[in-house]
Amino acid sequence: MGITEHTPLFETKKSRGRLIYRSFATSLFVCICFVWIYRISHIIDAKGEDGKWVWLGMLGAEFWFGFYWVLTQAFRWNLVFRKPFRNILSQRYERKLPGVDIFVCTADPDIEPPMMVINTVLSVMAYDYPTEKLNVYLSDDAGSQITFYALLEASNFAKHWIPFCRKFKVEPRSPAAYFKSIVSSSYSTHSDQTKELTAIKKLYNEMERRIEDATKFGGVPKEARLKHKGFSQWDSYSSRRDHDTIFEILLHRKDPENSKDVDGFLLPTLVYLAREKRPQYFHNFKAGAMNSLLRVSSNISDGKIILNVDCDMYSNNSQSVRDALCFFMDEEKGHKIAYVQFRQIFENVTKNDLYGSNLLAISEVEFPGADGCGGPLYVGSGCFHRRESLCGLKFSDQYRNNWNVNEDYQFKETSLEELKEESKALASCTYEENTLWGKEMGLRYGCPVEDVITGLSIQCQGWKSVYYNPPRKAFLGLAPTTLPQTLVQHKRWSEGDLQILLSKFSPAWYGFGRISLALQMGYSIYCLWAPSSFATLYYSIIPSLYLLKGIPLFPKMSSPWFIPFAYIIVGEATYSLLEFLFCGGTFQGWWNELRIWLYKRTSSYLFACIDTILKLFGFSDSTFVITSKVTEEEASKRYEKEIMEFGTSSPMLTVLATLALLNLFCFLSVLKDAVLREGGFGICDTMVLQVLLCGFLVLINLPIYQGLFLRKDNGRLPGSVAIKSVLLALCVVTFFSFA
Repeated sequence: MGITEHTPLFETKKSRGRLIYRSFATSLFVCICFVWIYRISHIIDAKGEDGKWVWLGMLGAEFWFGFYWVLTQAFRWNLVFRKPFRNILSQRYERKLPGVDIFVCTADPDIEPPMMVINTVLSVMAYDYPTEKLNVYLSDDAGSQITFYALLEASNFAKHWIPFCRKFKVEPRSPAAYFKSIVSSSYSTHSDQTKELTAIKKLYNEMERRIEDATKFGGVPKEARLKHKGFSQWDSYSSRRDHDTIFEILLHRKDPENSKDVDGFLLPTLVYLAREKRPQYFHNFKAGAMNSLLRVSSNISDGKIILNVDCDMYSNNSQSVRDALCFFMDEEKGHKIAYVQFRQIFENVTKNDLYGSNLLAISEVEFPGADGCGGPLYVGSGCFHRRESLCGLKFSDQYRNNWNVNEDYQFKETSLEELKEESKALASCTYEENTLWGKEMGLRYGCPVEDVITGLSIQCQGWKSVYYNPPRKAFLGLAPTTLPQTLVQHKRWSEGDLQILLSKFSPAWYGFGRISLALQMGYSIYCLWAPSSFATLYYSIIPSLYLLKGIPLFPKMSSPWFIPFAYIIVGEATYSLLEFLFCGGTFQGWWNELRIWLYKRTSSYLFACIDTILKLFGFSDSTFVITSKVTEEEASKRYEKEIMEFGTSSPMLTVLATLALLNLFCFLSVLKDAVLREGGFGICDTMVLQVLLCGFLVLINLPIYQGLFLRKDNGRLPGSVAIKSVLLALCVVTFFSFA
C-alpha cells in the first residue's frame, strides 16, 4: 500500500540513439553551410546578368531549405515517450474519478453521414468508465432533423449496446467497427455470447435501416415526430444559418423513465445541441460550436475533464479515459498538464498509405519531440482537456488538483425543463458579445486552425501538455480517399497555419519568453508550410529548364564542392527512409510520402499562400471546407488498389500536371541530346545533379502521366486539365529554349 501511494501514475522515457542522431545532424548542417558558401562564392562565375539572378534564386531556395531543416531539428533532439499506469490509478482513485464531458462535433449530414456520427457517439458512451460520470454532447452545426433522429435512435440502442460491451469487454466499441471486425476474425462460438451478438446485431441493423431510409427520403418518419416533442423545435427553422437554438437532453439521471439500460444501470448523459445561428452574426465555425458546448455542459454536468472528437473519429480503445487521467491525476506532475493529445490515425489508409494521410513522421517523431520541449500541439480531435485551462485559467505554482470535490451534480434543485431553458440561453448567438469568449476563454477565434492557436495560448499561460501514442490506438478516423480531397485538406491546414504566423498568435512573438525556444521553433515548422512552396517550385522548375540550355547550376562531379551536395542528398534520403521504416511504414509508403510532400508544396501550399495574401488585402473571405467522408463505390475500389484518384478539374491539379510535363519534356530533351550529339554524355560530369533532379521529378510523377495519357477510368485527369497542362508546359519549354 505504501508503494502504491508514492508511485507515479505515468512514466517518461527518452528515445535511444540521440547521440548518433545528433552527430549525423551536425555533419549534415556542416554540409549545408558548405552549400551556402559554394553559392555565395560562385556568384561571380554565373553567366550574364540573368545567370546571376538565377544563381541568387538557387541561393535563396537553398538558404530556405537549410533554415527550415534547422527548425525541424527542434523536435528531433529530445524525443520522449509516455506510459500510463491504469492499475495504480484504479487502486488509488477509483472512487474519486472525475466527471468527463465528451464533445462530438458535426457540421453537414451530406458529407458526414448520420450513421457515422452516431457510431462515434456510441463508441464514447461505452467507455470502460463509471457511466454516471460520463456525459456526451453532440453539436450539430447543420441543425439537421435527420442527425437528431439518428441520435434519438442511438439513445435507445445504447440501452442494449452498453451492457453488451460491458459484459463481453467488446473492442472496439463503435458498433459498425466491431461488427466489421468479427466478420474478418475468428469469433467465440459460446452459445450465450453468440445469441446476444445475433440479437444486438439485429437491433443495430434495424436502427441503421430506419436512419438510412430517413436520410434517403429526406424526412423523419411521422410516428417518430409524434412520439418525441423535440422535433417541434424545427417549426421555427429557416435554414442552417438562420434558426433558434435547438436543444434536447435525450438521456439524463433526472428522467427516471429514460436513464437506465436494460440491466438497470445508469446510462451516460446524452445531449443534442444545434446552437442559434443568424445571418448577421459570424458563427466562428467549429470553435464557436465548441465554446457553446463548453458553456452548456458547465450548466448540466460540469465535468472537470473534457474530451473532444471529430464525428468521424470513433473510440477504438475503451481504456482511453483512464489512460488520460493517469496524466492529469499524477500527484507530482499532473497539476501542470492542461491537455493530453492522443495520436490521430485513420482506419481506411491503404497498406502503403497512398496519400500520406497518417503523417508518420509527425505522429511518431515530431510530436514525441514536441512533448520533450514542453508539449505537443492541440490538433482538434482526440484530445482530453482540463476544463479550467480550456476556460482561460492561467497556471500558477500554487495550483493543485482537487479531486476530492464531490461532483455528484451541483444542480439537484433544478428540474430537467429548467436545465433545458437555461442551457438554451447559453447557446445564443449573442451570448459572447462583450465577453472574453474566443479571446481568452474557450477556443480562440480568428483563424481556420483554431485548435492550434488554442493549444499555443494555453501553453503560453504556463501549462504543459502531453502526447500519448498507445499500443492500441485510441481513436480511428477516416482519411481522404482522393488526391483533390487531400490537397484541399492540406491547403486549409497550411493556410490556417500561415495566418497564425501573421497574426498576434505567431509563435515568433506571442510565444517569446512564454514557451521554450525549441517549442517556438517547432510551431514555426507548421506555420511555414505554405511559404515553403516558393523554394520547392523554384527547385522543381529552374534546374530542369536550364538543362535545355546546357547551363550547370550545381558543381561538377569532379569538383570538391560536389561532396556536400551528394552527402546531403544521400544522407537525408537514407535517414528519412530509415525513419519512415522505423515508424512502421513501407518502402513504397515512403515513396508515396515523398510524392505527396512534393504535390502539397507545389499546389496546396502555393494556393494557401495566394489566398492568405488576398485575405490580407481584403479580396477574399475566410471559409471552412469540410473534408467529405463519402466516396463513390468505383473510386473506393481504385483507392483500395492504390490507384491515384484525380477525377475532377481544379487549378491545383492543373499546376501539378503542368510541372510534371515540363520536367518530362526537359528530361526527354536531355536524353535526346545525350544520344544524338557528339560528346553528349559529357553531361554526366558537368550537370549530373541537374539530370538526377529532373529524372527524380519525372519518376515521382508517373501517376500523373498515367492519369493524363494511359488511364480510361473516371479517376483519370480530365481532358481539360490534360490540354491546358500540355499547352502550358510546351509554351514554357519553347519560350525558354529560344529566349
